[in-house]
Amino acid sequence: MQIFTFSLAAFSAIGSFLFGYDSGVMTQVIGSKHFLTFFDTTDDSPILGAIVSTFAAGAVFGALSGGLTMDKLGRRMSIQIGGLVALIGAVLQAAASHLAMMLVGRIITGWAVGIMSMAVPVYQAECAHPKTRGLMVGLSQQMIGIGFIISTWVGYGSLKRPDTDSFQWRFPLAFQGIPAIILVIGLIFFPESPRQLMEKDREEDAMAVLRRLRHGASDEDINREFQEIKATIQAENSITAPGWTIMFQVPSWRKRLLLGTSVQVFTQLTGINVINYYQTIMYRSLGIEGGTNRLVTAVYNFVGPIANLIFIFFLIDRVGRKKPLIFGTVGITVLLIIEATLGSQNLEHSKSMSIAGVAMIFLVSIVFSWSFGPISWTYMSEIMPMQIRAKGNAFATGIGNWLFNVIFSQVSPQGLGDLGWKYYFVFVAFNICITLPCIIIFYPETKGLSLEEIDLLFGDRALGKLPADIATKGNASEFEHVEKGDVAA
Repeated sequence: MQIFTFSLAAFSAIGSFLFGYDSGVMTQVIGSKHFLTFFDTTDDSPILGAIVSTFAAGAVFGALSGGLTMDKLGRRMSIQIGGLVALIGAVLQAAASHLAMMLVGRIITGWAVGIMSMAVPVYQAECAHPKTRGLMVGLSQQMIGIGFIISTWVGYGSLKRPDTDSFQWRFPLAFQGIPAIILVIGLIFFPESPRQLMEKDREEDAMAVLRRLRHGASDEDINREFQEIKATIQAENSITAPGWTIMFQVPSWRKRLLLGTSVQVFTQLTGINVINYYQTIMYRSLGIEGGTNRLVTAVYNFVGPIANLIFIFFLIDRVGRKKPLIFGTVGITVLLIIEATLGSQNLEHSKSMSIAGVAMIFLVSIVFSWSFGPISWTYMSEIMPMQIRAKGNAFATGIGNWLFNVIFSQVSPQGLGDLGWKYYFVFVAFNICITLPCIIIFYPETKGLSLEEIDLLFGDRALGKLPADIATKGNASEFEHVEKGDVAA
């Protein structure tokens, strides 16, 4: 593993940390009595729902706008813009003197997280070596989980202050400004991705960056990868049209866009974010109240990141992408069925059945962290061709992730309240009828392939034509093992 490449991937993942922190911090903030009094609301008020949902709504538009900034300004600067916008949002929230100011702050912060949620995985994927790309992009999911943990404990500690002290909620909201500043300043010392530099006709800079990223590799391997990147981008540039419609018009690009978007939709339909946002309601339905409820929540937030760490360091680049997605779909479906069964029988809140119910929720987090958690970001970022990578990932993240996040964050409280354990079968039915067949039939394996080899995996390169100059540059042999018919599966 190249230390510099790992450092780049880990540092840029501070943007993902902000994603996790901002997603989790409001759970603690709305537990502040001073916050509820200050904004003249209650813990079951629609106002709180608006504060939570405006964040995700802002992220939808932030992700879509990231498609423009990544093409025009680059991957690195897009992440920096996200960090700067997050800082502005943190200041507005922490200094909020009325509800409108808080809502605007949440929208702006959501916008920032939307940009970073799609730009960070692309930056990591374009800089990573094919053999370790799963690990490098998987760091995004790792930092999302760590952000969630930190938000829980910062919020928990702040709530120890008296109920008359606004520190209870202002400090957790202000705290997110610290990693935002570190991200904006620190990325100055890291380079733009070599593929983005090549796209801007900065070949010498692209080669210099590639040599830093592949420190220790032979000149032959570096030159081969460089020529591969160059030939692919030149071929795609010859047919690129401005705007967003091109990714819907080229058949193979449209397929890849659908794969990248669908993996994000399927991730939401595992039900994981419903658990993340509303697990306290789930525990309450199992008879777990008060301090025990908060303790179980705190422990749960540690489970996913630990499982994810094991998976990205030891498994993801060995077992690939497709098999874990199948495992995750089947495993989470079975666990949700068991959870629903326990809920239907646990009307008297039996201690043993309540413990079993909590265990199932914890196991869902573990299985998710060994499948959709890291792989959804990895697969989305690597599946897109260079010419639509920015806009394609923007669309997949904005629509597939954040828009569906908004939908489920709105309907799930009522679904859990009105349907109880039956609500789990919404996710069970979707996983069985749609997610599992789609992954088995349509998802090709991408493990160990360069981003340019993935182009060949879909049977074409730039409208189905393999550039003749690849062979003259000594790369033809590199692609002989990836034939058009290899991927039909």
